Amino acid sequence: MLSNIWNVVLYQPLLNALAFLVSVIPGGDVGIAVIILTILVKVVLFPLSQKSIESQAQMSILTPELNKIKASGASKEEQARLTFELYKEHKTNPFSGCLLVLIQIPIIFALYYVFLKGINFESGLLYSFIHVPEHSNMIFLGLLDITEKSFILAILAGVSQYLQAHFIPKPPVPSVVNNAAPSFSDSFAKSMSMQMKYIFPFIVAFIAYSISGAVALYWITSNLFMVGQQIYVKKKEFTAVVPK
Repeated sequence: MLSNIWNVVLYQPLLNALAFLVSVIPGGDVGIAVIILTILVKVVLFPLSQKSIESQAQMSILTPELNKIKASGASKEEQARLTFELYKEHKTNPFSGCLLVLIQIPIIFALYYVFLKGINFESGLLYSFIHVPEHSNMIFLGLLDITEKSFILAILAGVSQYLQAHFIPKPPVPSVVNNAAPSFSDSFAKSMSMQMKYIFPFIVAFIAYSISGAVALYWITSNLFMVGQQIYVKKKEFTAVVPK
């Protein structure tokens, strides 16, 4: 049942959208269709992902005030109350970013799955009003076969992942109270941030090379879109101003 829901709600619409794009793109360049479809999905998800990025950025802005609360020496109950009031004052929900990311995950996975399974328009999943493209050119821009492994695209996927991680709002700087060691959560957040920036790009490049050029092309497009979105969000002026 879940597989049927997955196919009907997510996988099949994306596959049909890809087939439509291939049929209208001159020369039937599937690589260009992959880029356009990825961008379209990202545009649809833009409000959600933007809100998530803004939430992360807002949490970074509130870090000095949160550190002051931690360093105040107040009881845990009092710290919780002050923290809640701070979030309420600046209209910030620390969990909203996670929730918005969770909403996006199934859609992103479905898009990834379309390219992962191999682009096959003869699977019987096309709608009656979507025809199998007459020409499906798998040679992206006449240079790279996206059905095969591509070292160049894999490297670009890794580089784009590094750039995407570089522009992610940095985790809050942990407060140090009486020379105490940072908490486990603070250390874990810092460790994850470092791994996402310096290790995950190699993992992405390896996976992209192991599967196909289409997946690598999806990853490159997705990451570059996120870089642009993060730059855009950083340039926005937040209405909430944290007192110094």
